[in-house]
Amino acid sequence: MIPVKPIDRIVEPITRFIHIEANSGSLLLITTIAALILANSPLSEKFLSIWGIKMGFSIGDFEVRYSLRTWINDGLMAIFFFVIGLEVKREIVFGQLRDLRCAALPIAAALGGMIVPAGIYLMFVHDDGAQRGWGIPMATDIAFVFGCIAILGSRIPHGLRIMLLTLAIADDIGAILVIALGYSSGLNTNALFLGLLGIGVVYIFTKIGIHSIPIYAALGVLIWFAFHESGVHATIAGVIMGLLTPTSTYVSKGLFGKVLERTSQVFEGDDWDNVPDRAAKVRRFQWVSRMTIPPVEYLQSQLHPWVSFFIMPVFALANAGVALEMAAFTKPISIAVTAGRLIGKPFGIVLASWLTVRLGLGRLPEGVNWSMLFGGGLLAGIGFTMALFIAELALSGTMLTTAKAGILMGSALSAILGILWLLLCSKPVIESDKVGPAASTSS
Repeated sequence: MIPVKPIDRIVEPITRFIHIEANSGSLLLITTIAALILANSPLSEKFLSIWGIKMGFSIGDFEVRYSLRTWINDGLMAIFFFVIGLEVKREIVFGQLRDLRCAALPIAAALGGMIVPAGIYLMFVHDDGAQRGWGIPMATDIAFVFGCIAILGSRIPHGLRIMLLTLAIADDIGAILVIALGYSSGLNTNALFLGLLGIGVVYIFTKIGIHSIPIYAALGVLIWFAFHESGVHATIAGVIMGLLTPTSTYVSKGLFGKVLERTSQVFEGDDWDNVPDRAAKVRRFQWVSRMTIPPVEYLQSQLHPWVSFFIMPVFALANAGVALEMAAFTKPISIAVTAGRLIGKPFGIVLASWLTVRLGLGRLPEGVNWSMLFGGGLLAGIGFTMALFIAELALSGTMLTTAKAGILMGSALSAILGILWLLLCSKPVIESDKVGPAASTSS
């Protein structure tokens, strides 16, 4: 047993908190409310001016200097997109998306949940500049969705949880394509070539067996900068790096077992205190231990807490601060975003799912009926992080402010109505329900 120190009694509850997905949604909600309060308080001017502060560095004549908001939206969010790339890669190789027949329903639902909201948005908005915001109502925020699922507890069937998670992954892929194709402009071909060259180097390094994380991190920074200067949004570099991350282990379980046995003999022997270069041997054992799990899984585990409990809350602080006025909620862009999320998401998801089932390409998960799926579609209307991100790319000025108001209104109503709907159409699982053949469908 590893000895327990006094600090462990403080750190352990924090660690448990961080590894619960729903808690990241709670923290995101708190930072969003804080940003809204500060943006509508006497401190508004000072709070909003913070994000415009220029930061950077210079080396001789070479200078890199961006606003703090740009460093957050383009820099920190590249790590967020890197983790999305890891999740997508892992889902394609190990998860629901590896089998197209199993993935057909959530993929179709995700497509319906993107196309219909975008169509509804364009129905309400006719100004050419405002129409660039068609991608805003498309994305689902899985952190908030799982926060709502945590509130509902055992009322949510396992099949619906899995479908919403897979739908969100497919949704993320769609959002990435929207950003890459719809919100990149003014291509600098030289910078883009350098970025693609860097990606080629990363691919070759993974194939020849280079395992150094610092080397890939350095290449990732260079690729990010090249993409940033090319006109393709820099966060796409994060996605590509995630997709290039290997999914196979470098050290097999059998080999690790032999290493562990030999290491145990050394540790338990009387001569451990006299073994030369012990630190190097410990580092080697740590490296071998890490190589027993795929890099995609290791990096996701390492970065997920940072993304959920630092990057996303900081992004919310920098972007959710909107000076709210009732007039903003009644403008066409705000109504379009709200309607796209509140109406387009659930109806798009259910319609696409119904067509998929009708055509025999997929079937509803066990324990899930159409009413529950509609409730899940309402929850999928919660779109915050990615929606704000796309809004920042697509719009500016008063149009951006009204779009943010619509994101807040549409997400809030989707969450409230989704929770109420699922409370009405489902019942909690009780212990007696878990006995017998039906147990797997209700747990």
